[in-house]
Amino acid sequence: MSKQWWAHSGPFPWAGMAFGARQRFFENGELRLAILSLLSEGPKHGYQLMKEMQERSGGFYRASAGSVYPILQQLEDEGLVRAEMQNGRRVYALTDEGRKELESDPEGVRRIWERAERCEDWGQFMGPESISILPSIGMLVRASMKAASRIGTDRVQKILDRTRHEIESL
Repeated sequence: MSKQWWAHSGPFPWAGMAFGARQRFFENGELRLAILSLLSEGPKHGYQLMKEMQERSGGFYRASAGSVYPILQQLEDEGLVRAEMQNGRRVYALTDEGRKELESDPEGVRRIWERAERCEDWGQFMGPESISILPSIGMLVRASMKAASRIGTDRVQKILDRTRHEIESL
C-alpha cells in the first residue's frame, strides 16, 4: 500500500499528510475519469470543472489549469469530449464515446467521489493555520502509538482524552 493511498482512504484524509505522505488527491488516470464524470452531468468550461472538484473535495484538491486543460485537450483529441465556444469560453461536453469510456470504470468513479466526500467534511478546517499543525499531529500520533505498544493503551488513552478536552475548551 502506498502512502498516497493511506493519505486519502481512511476516515481522516489529513492523517497521511501529517505522516509526510504526498498530498496527491488523484492517482494515475483518475483526474481524467473525474473530468469525464463531471461532464456527464452537463457541459462545463475548465474553470467550472476546477471549481467543482475543489468544492466536492472540501478544498482538499485544488486543480490547476496546468493539470485540467491538457487533459481536456487530450480527451478532445481522442473524441471523448467536444468543445465549443460559448460566451467567449470553451465549453466541453461529453460525446457518446466519452460516455462509453466513463461507463467502463464505474468502480473508479465511485472510488473518486467517495474519497472526495470523506474529504469534504474536513475541508472546513483546512486553512493555512490549521495545515501548519499537521506535522505536530503526526508526531503526536506516532508517539502515542509507540507508547501504547510499550506500556498499553489505558494510560495513553487517558492522556489523549485529557489533551483533546483541553484543546476543545480553547
